[in-house]
Amino acid sequence: MRALDKKLIRDLKRLWAQGLAIALVLACGVATLILAIGSYRSLDGTRDAYYERHRFASVFATATRAPRTLTSQIRKLPGVLSVEARIAENVLLDIPGLAAPASGLLLSLPDHAPPRLNQPYLRAGRMPDPDRKNEALISEAFAKANGFVTGSRFSGIANGKKITFSISGIALSPEFIYALGPGELVPDDRRFAVIWMREKTLAGVSDLDDAFNSVSLTLLPGSTPAQTIAGLNRLLQPYGGTGAYEREDQTSHAFIDSELEQLQAMARVIPPIFLLVSAFLINMILSRLITLEREQIGLLKALGYSSYNIASHYVKLVVAIAAIGVMIGFVAGTWLGDGLTRLYGKFFHFPFLIFERSADVYALAAGLSIAAAVAGALKAVYSAASLPPATAMQPAPPTRYAKAGMASRIAGKLFSQLTIMAFRHMIRWPMRTGFTVFGTSMAVALLITALFTFGSINFMIDTVFFRTERQDATIVFANPLPPRALHDVSGLPGVFSVEPFRAMAVDIDHGSVKERVSILGKLRSPRLSRVLDLDLAPVTLPAQGLVLSERLADKLKVRSGDIVRVKLLEEGNLVVEVPVVQIIQAYIGLTAYMNLAYMDALSRIGPRRSGAYLELDNVQQQHLYRAIKATPQAAAISTQSDVLQKFRDTIEQNITIMTTVYVVLAVIIAFGVVYNSARIQLSERARELASLRVLGFTQREVAQVLVVELGAAMLLAQPVGWALGSGFSWLVVQGFQNDLFRLPFIIERSAFGWSSFVVMLAAVISGLIVVSRVYRLDLIRVLKTRE
Repeated sequence: MRALDKKLIRDLKRLWAQGLAIALVLACGVATLILAIGSYRSLDGTRDAYYERHRFASVFATATRAPRTLTSQIRKLPGVLSVEARIAENVLLDIPGLAAPASGLLLSLPDHAPPRLNQPYLRAGRMPDPDRKNEALISEAFAKANGFVTGSRFSGIANGKKITFSISGIALSPEFIYALGPGELVPDDRRFAVIWMREKTLAGVSDLDDAFNSVSLTLLPGSTPAQTIAGLNRLLQPYGGTGAYEREDQTSHAFIDSELEQLQAMARVIPPIFLLVSAFLINMILSRLITLEREQIGLLKALGYSSYNIASHYVKLVVAIAAIGVMIGFVAGTWLGDGLTRLYGKFFHFPFLIFERSADVYALAAGLSIAAAVAGALKAVYSAASLPPATAMQPAPPTRYAKAGMASRIAGKLFSQLTIMAFRHMIRWPMRTGFTVFGTSMAVALLITALFTFGSINFMIDTVFFRTERQDATIVFANPLPPRALHDVSGLPGVFSVEPFRAMAVDIDHGSVKERVSILGKLRSPRLSRVLDLDLAPVTLPAQGLVLSERLADKLKVRSGDIVRVKLLEEGNLVVEVPVVQIIQAYIGLTAYMNLAYMDALSRIGPRRSGAYLELDNVQQQHLYRAIKATPQAAAISTQSDVLQKFRDTIEQNITIMTTVYVVLAVIIAFGVVYNSARIQLSERARELASLRVLGFTQREVAQVLVVELGAAMLLAQPVGWALGSGFSWLVVQGFQNDLFRLPFIIERSAFGWSSFVVMLAAVISGLIVVSRVYRLDLIRVLKTRE
């Protein structure tokens, strides 16, 4: 073994604690990079494989009633590869042991052949027998949530007819990886089911013999979807077609896309923080090591070692520390990736989901980490390599301090001499002090970035569930009904008041931009389900015109007063020009509102109601549920308390996991920065501190010099961390914005307080470890150092 390699091993043993602290920070960057990219690839790759194997459609469309013979014309459309026409029907379910009605979606299966598209993945049992009436295949999540197995039975009402379902099998579907029921913000597996039945059975239930109301297509590679969709809309329009849409607008697919965008944002934001901090720490520790080894460097050069030999020796030291961090990061990233994959497996309904362990991801993480470490060491390595032997063998010149004049006299009255010593050292080395402050502030910022989500989510919940949607329950009709149906709703047990709404599917055009949304018609001054402006004040809907959410207005590039073209998809594609009257705030979905009377006036079919918001007497809730279960016109009922609880449970689980990870990462950064700073200060000032002991100062007083300097750096880091954390939080809010959910940019003061507390606690613990070395200082060994 070469002499320099032996020295390298001795240096690693001597600096093991500092090196490990740096390696842990570097490992955090490696782990988060592997976690984000690996999870992204796992989720994306699994989804693509699932789609391909089970032939998930590319284009979807619905109609009221289209003849089966129309499918031959659809197959002739340009770009069409496969066509699957089917029946879809909403169903209200009565589940044993569940007081509230559940809802479901009935889908038909061909009687004597597997479906061409959107094929179910059988998990247990068998497909329904066409000759056995009411046999059904149900979604796995619903079966697990309600304890159903093959052979179990439950009942429901669809199209006014009561059905008793007999479960023949349990399945998954690429169409319902993320399955949302009517009125739900997050999946409720116990109260929403996807049910597949044979076409002959479902046609009898839906009165759609030799007809269909839902169609899916796959397209040839390289085809133009817009051309196919235009042709499909033209064919379906006479039969109540509401406009075809591509896969990207399909609900389940859109939610998974949103999760993939968040993983990409994580990969862009988090790993660079750790790589930057680790580069700073390596620069700091290596600079000090080279300063302490000036004489050794001079002797090595005098003995014939070249500058290249010296430089490569210190680069090897850096690479060795980085390699330790990379290995720890590999293990931690793989472990976290497996855990996140299991979480995805519970949240999304995949038949399989395996964390992607691609070699190129690990190579990328290792390459970036080692490159960041070497980049941080370049300046120090260059200074070691460029030192002439004669200069290197001389002791470093002592630090020169100058009088501070009036400031010195003022400080002398306010602080002790030991405190002034600490402050003078900080001022003498401003870059090092600045890096220590910056590194610690990054830990504070990282924690704020995690904790701010609690305030944002709480604000969003307050806005959505207590300021906007203030109803006790929402009932959705199976089909739009005349306004007189509200009289029947108001007569249900426990109903105090009713507010109607109407949902209308539309395309909104402005210039070259088009968005497909659902306009919600409400009373002008609703009390239960309100509309809030950008200042969160209640809005009175205009007599005429549209009110758009801020997100939708931005996508359409419209402002108040602009005119947009609205195509009413359920009204034979009737096109009307409507003014945009106001922009409002909405954190969920792309929302558009209209005065209910104005919407009825635009409609060719006259006034219709899609459902109603209810104010209830909770004492009679069970009676209401029983009445709803016997109401053929009802498709679903959801209570705000259930929706809110499910939303909280889902969000809190995700936030708790994320916050735990961020706290661990922030503590590692704080410990690494503070520990290395304190160790370097101790090594630099060991002779100075030993001299103070000889002069009669106590161990506590001598330790005060280090403690004051560290404490001052920690205090300076807090406001910097608050500012950086606010910036990072804003970037997270912007990165996570999508058409489904938007986080408000709200940071509560408690987020700043807890972030500072956690980092200060980590700093105190790491500082105490170093300060304990002051009490064990070997005065004779330190003072005999040659000057």
